[in-house]
Amino acid sequence: MNRFAQLDHQYIWHPFTQMRNWLGREPMVISSGKGAVLRDVKGRDYLDANSSIWTNLHGHNHPKINGAIRRQLVKISHSSALGFANQPASLLAEKLVKIANPKPVAGRDFSRDKIGGEKSGLDGVSPHLNKVFFSDDGSTAMEVALKLAYEFTRRTRGKGTKPKFLSLDGAYHGDTVGAVSAGHIDLFHKAYAGLLFKTDKVMSPYCYRCPYNRAKPERADAREYRKCNWECVGLVEKKFAAQKKRGNPYAALVFEPLMQGSAGMIPQPGGWLGQVTDIARSHGALLIADEVMTGFGRTGLAGDDVRRVYSKEKNKSEPPYVGSYENSLFACQQEKVQPDFLCVAKGLTGGYLPMAATLTTQKVFDAFLGEYSEFKTFFHGHSFTGNQLGAAAALVSLEILQSEKSVRQRAALQKNLQAGLQTLWSLPKVGDIRQVGLVAGIELVKDWRTRKPFALGERAGIRVCEAMARHGVLTRPIGNVIVLMPPYCTTAEQTRKMVSALRDSIQSLPG
Repeated sequence: MNRFAQLDHQYIWHPFTQMRNWLGREPMVISSGKGAVLRDVKGRDYLDANSSIWTNLHGHNHPKINGAIRRQLVKISHSSALGFANQPASLLAEKLVKIANPKPVAGRDFSRDKIGGEKSGLDGVSPHLNKVFFSDDGSTAMEVALKLAYEFTRRTRGKGTKPKFLSLDGAYHGDTVGAVSAGHIDLFHKAYAGLLFKTDKVMSPYCYRCPYNRAKPERADAREYRKCNWECVGLVEKKFAAQKKRGNPYAALVFEPLMQGSAGMIPQPGGWLGQVTDIARSHGALLIADEVMTGFGRTGLAGDDVRRVYSKEKNKSEPPYVGSYENSLFACQQEKVQPDFLCVAKGLTGGYLPMAATLTTQKVFDAFLGEYSEFKTFFHGHSFTGNQLGAAAALVSLEILQSEKSVRQRAALQKNLQAGLQTLWSLPKVGDIRQVGLVAGIELVKDWRTRKPFALGERAGIRVCEAMARHGVLTRPIGNVIVLMPPYCTTAEQTRKMVSALRDSIQSLPG
């Protein structure tokens, strides 16, 4: 066994890993990476089909991000944000505020966010996100939002208020105590029930397995052929109404927009997010958007955007389309929803360094202002808040994202991934294929005609991913769902290889 693998077995405890199984085989030791390719210590190359657990945006060893980190490193790598400011973090906060607030552009109607509109905030005005609290990862970004929403609600509704949160069934928002409290995956969260505060849940719009969907299985994304009356939205309305009757309206609705990641890549049908956030607003609830996975272009471009990008390619005389794409770097913006809290991490630095941010409004910020003796301070912080290396990497990552080249790359990857996934419908063990932009989940079943799932003990998802690794493609399953979420630089040929490895690996399942 490789020396590094031996050291790993001897000393390291891996996350979300059954360590007995892990210790029974030699682990793959990654030594380097370039673009969408990873290399292990034995010199074997693999395609990174899940962007190193959903973090890497532009590919490994990107020269521009490497250069930004080197330039910052010779100045200073870190200084405390407790009592001091720094240059890169200040510039990054300004940039995040600019891209987090939708701009009116041709073809995009944000009129429903105007004063008095259906999606307006608590004071009748669409929330303007202009304050940034930096932290370390997705869990901490969510922890910040939950704490701020909790205390803001107490200070605006009265200190006797006991704020309650509503989130979705199957929700996963991180592993800190607050984030786990907002989660609803028993496999992950049940063991810690005694540590948590209670939050309520409402059904997720899981069209493929929705009890209200009367449609028989077809060889298409279940969102396309569903037959229902939006019962999932009606249940959200009932939940808010029932809580209001108890005299303690929900403080906030917590959600992942467009697609729930760790729930099994559960996509929301078009219009669902707008409807449920309208309901939440009508009941005076704050909106907490977890864009840890979906942010920074992961949910791709809408159909019209893709067509216009390719139209620009054919007709060079047209003006660049990049500016308007700033309005859809976040999943919320594709449904014209502006939250009160926007939580980002993972891809913030392009996947290079751990860094997160929670964006919120002036109204929330002002609730924590006061004389020193009033102790209205937000008593929460992190040693590496606003870290200079992370901020320097993030600034360049955002610059790359907004370049015309990156927009074209993402449009091409979205189309290539969609084309490749269509070839999997011929496999009887593929039940549903769910794609939102540059994210895809392929649900494995025993027979697509019955939707009968594999038991978790059968390890169908794990076995497929192990087989994919033998074909030179790395990803990680969520139960019986195989995730494809490649870096944006992934070529058409690499995309075909990922899908081909997945097809061959599914076919290798017994039965």
